[in-house]
Amino acid sequence: QVQLVESGGGLVQPGGSLRLSCAASGSIFSISAMGWYRQAPGKQRELVAGILSGGSTNYVDSVKGRFTISRDNAKNTVYLQMNSLKPEDTAVYYCNMRIVTSGTFYVDDYWGQGTQVTVSS
Repeated sequence: QVQLVESGGGLVQPGGSLRLSCAASGSIFSISAMGWYRQAPGKQRELVAGILSGGSTNYVDSVKGRFTISRDNAKNTVYLQMNSLKPEDTAVYYCNMRIVTSGTFYVDDYWGQGTQVTVSS
């Protein structure tokens, strides 16, 4: 079994910063892609940022220059540093990892439980 646990959400004023973390644990052989998605009320879930095992990253246009995704492979953890937050960044944020499980060597996508980010004055 594999489990992803997120932390770091909360309420912040416009222009403020938050850092999200997501740590994976369990029967992990390797992790290729890691990413952060978000879903606002009444909207579809969207990919915010992704990072591959080699370190290459991609971002949705609306967060470029404000958000930074990074990973610590030794800790099986992905981070999302969010700066200059705007009210439109308000959403539930979910981490996602593509994991090869040890023993079976199956590849599957795993999700965190979600963490609320609210940007409001």
